[in-house]
Amino acid sequence: MSKLDNLLDELCPNGVEFEKIKDVFTRLKGTPITAAKMKEIATADGNVRIFAGGKTVINANEKDIPNANIIRVPAVLVQSRGVIDFVYYEEPFTFKNEMWAYTADEKIAVKFLYYVLKNNIQSFRDAASGMGSLPQISLPVTEEFKIPLPPLPVQSEIVKILDNFTELTAELTAELTAELTARRKQYEYYRDKLLTANDTSRTTISLGDIGKVSMCKRIMKSETSSSGDVPFFKIGTFGKEPDAYITQEKFEEYRSTFSFPKKGDILISAAGTIGRTVIYDGEPAYYQDSNIVWLDNDESLVLNKYLYYYYQLQPWAVSTGGTIARLYNDNISKAQVSIPSLEEQAHIVTILDRFDALCNDLTSGLPAEIAARQKQYEYYRDKLLTFKELTA
Repeated sequence: MSKLDNLLDELCPNGVEFEKIKDVFTRLKGTPITAAKMKEIATADGNVRIFAGGKTVINANEKDIPNANIIRVPAVLVQSRGVIDFVYYEEPFTFKNEMWAYTADEKIAVKFLYYVLKNNIQSFRDAASGMGSLPQISLPVTEEFKIPLPPLPVQSEIVKILDNFTELTAELTAELTAELTARRKQYEYYRDKLLTANDTSRTTISLGDIGKVSMCKRIMKSETSSSGDVPFFKIGTFGKEPDAYITQEKFEEYRSTFSFPKKGDILISAAGTIGRTVIYDGEPAYYQDSNIVWLDNDESLVLNKYLYYYYQLQPWAVSTGGTIARLYNDNISKAQVSIPSLEEQAHIVTILDRFDALCNDLTSGLPAEIAARQKQYEYYRDKLLTFKELTA
């Protein structure tokens, strides 16, 4: 048996007590400070760290912090607005007073609380949804939250195990991330080399000679809703979470009457983030009129997947006369593409698909390996922090 198993059998064989956080830990308050003031006093060699909403963190000198309430004991910071998360910190720090922190006399108990809260982070993020435009949790959400409280020797052994596991996971993730960065550079090198080869057998044509630039008919805001049958994507959301939804009836009506992409067509962002591309998967979805366009290509000259990779290198001629940069249909039609034979295009696509999967596929390759290591860590953390509740 492991040391932890022996401790559990000896000290809490029948389970452990569960207590509300507010009944066990001391709540700490932060410092009233504005974003402007934080920007003013930020310095890399500051002796106090200041946490703000989201992921904003600065260092500052204590003398420069007005009305400072400096925390000088190990504590768990509750990031309660924007990004919902928990931070364990031991060095002198403070935080905007919209957040709060917890401490205790025993350092181990504070670190144990941190791991318990991180293990339950999804429940806190779920509680934060639907609280306005910015996710946030109120004080009672953590104050009333019940956590297991095994004896301190058990807490100490669990913290020791999780600290080691956290360090090993971080090291492995860093190694995999470095490998992923190197592979992405390698991918970009070969992509550029394959797509821009100085080959006399290649033909240079305009995209307009391949097919017509097309777009969906405009959907009015009144025709969309926050939930529904078919997702509707705007320039900032296509390929991600939908911006809104339309009814199946409206989708069928528009798809049968107006331009609509076919499976495999390459959707192009023509406003905002110019040139971002997504391969249309053929599933029911609708796209924002002239802001998301595609080339109506029958693939007799150029494979859509070849265009997908070629678009990544395309120096789009963007018009900037309006309030936002825009890629007009005429800009796209006049853009030039160098194409080898269809057979060579297919060969290039096969090579780049392999690189793309290695670098970007969340179900295989290095991103999947990084995700798997994190899931493994979370699995064992959950096992270590799951206890039977002691009954009277």
